[in-house]
Amino acid sequence: MSVQTATLDFEIMPTSTPTPEADRLKAFENLGFGTLFTDHMAVIKWNVDKGWHSAQVTARTPFQIDPASSVLHYAQEIFEGMKAYRTADGRAVLFRPEENARRFNESAHRMAMPELPEGDFIAAVEKLVQLDARWIPEGDSSLYLRPFMFASEVFLGVRKATDFIFCVIASPVGPYFKGGMKPVTIWVSQNYTRAAVGGTGAAKCGGNYASSLAAQAEAAAQGCDQVVFLDAVEHRWVEELGGMNVFFVMDDNTLVTPPVAGTILPGITRKSLIELARDNGLTVEERPYSYDDWKADAASGKLKEAFACGTAAVVAGIGTVKHQGGEFKIGDGQTGPVTTKLRSALVDIQRCSAPDTHGWVHVLRGV
Repeated sequence: MSVQTATLDFEIMPTSTPTPEADRLKAFENLGFGTLFTDHMAVIKWNVDKGWHSAQVTARTPFQIDPASSVLHYAQEIFEGMKAYRTADGRAVLFRPEENARRFNESAHRMAMPELPEGDFIAAVEKLVQLDARWIPEGDSSLYLRPFMFASEVFLGVRKATDFIFCVIASPVGPYFKGGMKPVTIWVSQNYTRAAVGGTGAAKCGGNYASSLAAQAEAAAQGCDQVVFLDAVEHRWVEELGGMNVFFVMDDNTLVTPPVAGTILPGITRKSLIELARDNGLTVEERPYSYDDWKADAASGKLKEAFACGTAAVVAGIGTVKHQGGEFKIGDGQTGPVTTKLRSALVDIQRCSAPDTHGWVHVLRGV
């Protein structure tokens, strides 16, 4: 792993009112996802004249922004999702943070926003986790990290902004889906699409997720955990779920996943699983896979397993697929052995209980 050196000096200003330890421990007894937050946040500002400046780690507090701040009107914002883990021997580690830094800048480029040097991105994450180290849960839970950036310039007009704020916040989390490794049920959206060629599908921006919410609500109304989208042109090709990439396990030991070609988010979990699958002797094909083939392969038994993946959920087996004409099961409707093996291989590396032969683990110093 090659990590650039930080260019900014961070001012560290610990909060004067940290969460009492008894309250923190009480909150850890029933961790959900994305509702509990640590005491601090990292903030860096950018201005067209100054560039990146005023790097701080300070008490987590609301932003005060003008009603005419451009993000509120033109949605110029991006974000990342990553985790810090507490290993069995007490270390604190990140998983492939340089990949998050690179993808963050790819999103920034697409959204006409300033790129943050990778070293400063990682330094902001590191310094926040170092200050809030007591918030990293042990066991199967983790500390979810949310770096994000938004346009803060005060103006009304359709152009790229000249002022931005980058921030990292942290949230101790439990499982994304209730029920742990229980397979999920997904809904095939035939009324909505997620992204089109030339759009922002490959950028991790809030608009992509906002546009998925109506489809997700439709999925929930059908008793499903997630929605899966088809392509915007032919409504034929499987693309991705509302917030996760998707894989298909065939009976010939082949793993199929839709290609990253501008409309699909290049998931870091996805990328890692492809490498681990090849390590385990699977043939991986990044190619278009049609909805009709999905149904036919599930019926014939050619398709043995399917799973979704992402930073938040890690790996989730897909048991049942519902659609406007009915539903069908994948295999026996349970999480399959290949899915289980790949998930275990990934999690074991993330938590340092297996050798990291790829150099993916980033150990945090002084935590």
